[in-house]
Amino acid sequence: MKMYYNVEDKPKFGQLIVFAIQQLLAIMAATLVVPVIINSNAGLTGKDAMSTAAALFGAGVGTLVYVLFTKKKSPVFLGSSFAFIGSMTAAFAGAASVAVGYLGLIFGAVFAGLVYVVIAIIVKFAGVGWVNKLMPAVVIGPTVAIIGLSLAGNAVGDLQKGGVLDAEGNSVANVLLCVLVGIITLIVTMLCSTYGKKTAKLIPFILGILAGYAVALVFTVIGNAAGIDALKLINFGNFTALVAGGVSLETFLTVPKFTFLTAFGGFGEISGSYIGTVAVAYVPVAFVVFAEHIADHKNISSIIEKDLLEEPGLHRTLLGDGVGSMVGAFFGGCPNTTYGESVACVAITRNASVATIIAAAIAAIIVSFINPFVAFVNSIPSCVMGGVCMALYGFIAVSGLKMVQKVDLNENKNLFVVSAILIAGIGGLSLTFGKITLTAIATSLILGIIVNLILSGKKEENGVTEE
Repeated sequence: MKMYYNVEDKPKFGQLIVFAIQQLLAIMAATLVVPVIINSNAGLTGKDAMSTAAALFGAGVGTLVYVLFTKKKSPVFLGSSFAFIGSMTAAFAGAASVAVGYLGLIFGAVFAGLVYVVIAIIVKFAGVGWVNKLMPAVVIGPTVAIIGLSLAGNAVGDLQKGGVLDAEGNSVANVLLCVLVGIITLIVTMLCSTYGKKTAKLIPFILGILAGYAVALVFTVIGNAAGIDALKLINFGNFTALVAGGVSLETFLTVPKFTFLTAFGGFGEISGSYIGTVAVAYVPVAFVVFAEHIADHKNISSIIEKDLLEEPGLHRTLLGDGVGSMVGAFFGGCPNTTYGESVACVAITRNASVATIIAAAIAAIIVSFINPFVAFVNSIPSCVMGGVCMALYGFIAVSGLKMVQKVDLNENKNLFVVSAILIAGIGGLSLTFGKITLTAIATSLILGIIVNLILSGKKEENGVTEE
């Protein structure tokens, strides 16, 4: 795929700002929702609740660490990992106090990061040959496709919801109206990406979100004026909350509630058994995320036509991801991971500039202090983001299918490997062992590796498989 901006290219400053905001919008919703889920699962409210702004700050800092370790050669943004939600919930469930729970988040991220560091050391000395043998295109391709397809339900679910909720937490807006606004967002995004001039092709998500938000705003204003709940798509409560206590400096700027500030108060209550519980909750998941790390980097490698596992090297991407998770959790509580949304954004906009990723990381850090911007992002209706995500997740799936194109599907072996991964992944085959859950993506990948290894010992001739 021909890039408008390659990895080493540096767009002009004005363009860079716009590109950075686009990357930020692509990953922001998912990054912010993780602490929201943890707050719900762990029953954290008020001053005890995890800060979404801190999670955003942690993602930005973690990404800068990743860029540093990868020598500015990998155009990927790191955001809050969904894979560790169960682990993070367990850290609070087994804690003697909220402060200990926050300390558990930091310890857990360190344990997970150390898994990456150990694997990175092994890769450094053993090379990546074993990785390519274990996870060739016939395994990685359909796995990447599953990453995108597994998110399809989220995109469609968001497409049917507005931002105004009733007492039961259900969207009050008419479903057909939500779908209409989401489809408009999607169409504008696709038109800009396909037929727009160079600038429009580089920022299709910004233009799509603005178009969808504008339409949603019109319906919401009418709904508020006429008292028709079915037309209310945008929740203005995010803005009114800012000025509820009067306008002051804190209305515009606030220091996020960093995880370490609360965690330090838990040192006097922590126990060895609790640390063991946290380790058991985090370490196995780290191996699962490692597999997704490989899939994401093989995917972005195919998009930019540069093998990132060779240069800067898998050991560097692992170190960047692992250390980035440690640093990110220190501030925001959430271990980070490479984001498929970021990869898809690179593919759609054809902007692989690492300078854009750096600018997006800096922007994430800055806007975590700016309350109005966070309020605006939180006010974007689910249906608008659903329209954008249909494009993002679809591109992830298609990127995986493009890898499969390189595979000879006339061979029964390859057909069985691909089919096993697709069926397990689409079917949602997840496995739970105590507090550890293997996601459908991880399960399908492991199944694909096993099937491929079993069948690789056989050679197929004229359609007949022989020993």
